Amino acid sequence: MEPIDIGIAVSIGLLVMVVLGMRVAFAAAMAGLIGLIWIFWSKKGYDPDEFTWALTVATKTAGQVPHSKVASQALSLIPTFILIGYLAYYAGLTKALFEAAKRWIAWVPGGLAVATVFATAGFAAVSGASVATSAVFARIAIPEMLENGYNKQFAAGVVAAAGTLASLIPPSAILVIYAIIVEQDVGKLLLAGFIPGAFSALVYTIMIVTIAMVWKNVGPPIGGFTWKQRFESLPPALPIVAVVVIIIFFVYNPFGDAWGTPTEGGAIGAFIIFLMALYRGMRWVELKSALLDTAKLTVMIFSIIWGVLIYVRFLGFAELPAAFADWITSLEMAPILILICILLAYAVLGMFMDAIGMLLLTLPVVYPAVMALNGGENVAAADSAFGMSGPMCAIWFGILVVKMAEFCLITPPIGLNCFVVAGVRDDLTVQDVFKGVMPFFVADAITIALLVAFPAIVLWLPSLAS
Repeated sequence: MEPIDIGIAVSIGLLVMVVLGMRVAFAAAMAGLIGLIWIFWSKKGYDPDEFTWALTVATKTAGQVPHSKVASQALSLIPTFILIGYLAYYAGLTKALFEAAKRWIAWVPGGLAVATVFATAGFAAVSGASVATSAVFARIAIPEMLENGYNKQFAAGVVAAAGTLASLIPPSAILVIYAIIVEQDVGKLLLAGFIPGAFSALVYTIMIVTIAMVWKNVGPPIGGFTWKQRFESLPPALPIVAVVVIIIFFVYNPFGDAWGTPTEGGAIGAFIIFLMALYRGMRWVELKSALLDTAKLTVMIFSIIWGVLIYVRFLGFAELPAAFADWITSLEMAPILILICILLAYAVLGMFMDAIGMLLLTLPVVYPAVMALNGGENVAAADSAFGMSGPMCAIWFGILVVKMAEFCLITPPIGLNCFVVAGVRDDLTVQDVFKGVMPFFVADAITIALLVAFPAIVLWLPSLAS
């Protein structure tokens, strides 16, 4: 068999393992190792005496991946951003953020749900993990909504959908992983996520208010807060705002040179939240829980990265990415239609895989194809298919696939955020949450369509940093 045939066969085997329920990290590592052995052995004509040699070379090749690829400064962003989120939660800062949003916004139809979206967006700007965000606000926001007469399914759907904003609004772990895989600038990608993330929150808000106005009993408005109470709610939420500003200035300073790297911004942000947590009375039990939760989520993400990068190394030997890129560019279709088909394929694939695993498995093949479709890595905007340069296309496509990853976090049957919300709340079933997120499928579809139609929504901010 030719290397590309081996690549296709092993990739099909990988998909079968994932669909059958094997965790992506282990399935990808196993597929990658088997694929490497297969390719090296095929070069020796499948001589039984050479199998030991093929096994040795493949094992050494795969064994170099965890350290050589993961020992990257860019990946150090992930634990610091996750730590910020958990420290903020255990210090009570997230509850203060929700309380401020509630007092200022709850008077509109569906106001508590809108407050949840805004508070979640604010928390996402210091966190970066959708699962953690959904778990936090399932404990904080859902009880408030239920006490005020909100529909149970609607309340659960709002929290599950709003939690996905952490995938797009910086600091985003998925954006960092995308940057590592496609070898693009982490800072510009994080910067590019701000406006689309805020735009997604705005579309959610419009959807919520519309639903609450049409169906009066779904999300009644809440009044009774005085202006004094509203202004009193702002100071406790200021630490979150301060960390957001610090991270922005470390990524991109609009008044001059950036203050430092995104990694340094994340570390300083974590330190500030830690000090505020101590000031608000955090004890050892809460700090221990924050550190353990951060370690668990970080290890899970890094394990997926390790396993998938072994598979990616195999794909390089199989020459599958280049072959797929050649096939995509040979199609007699408009490039934008091909891109839409790729995004639809992500929507289907996301029904059966978690977001990070899905992107890690597909990007090594899909990304080169999209770049070739636009005209190549170094193409100028005037000569490109999508009207943007190669580096800008990489950023635009990154935001699109991460938004698709958000969409997949709430789609059945895998929809991880829905399972998390149901797991936190004993009074909710997974079916309740899936029913509640159905309107947000429409909101996400509208958002993705507008990001495709108007790339400037994504590219305006990173273009200023060029």
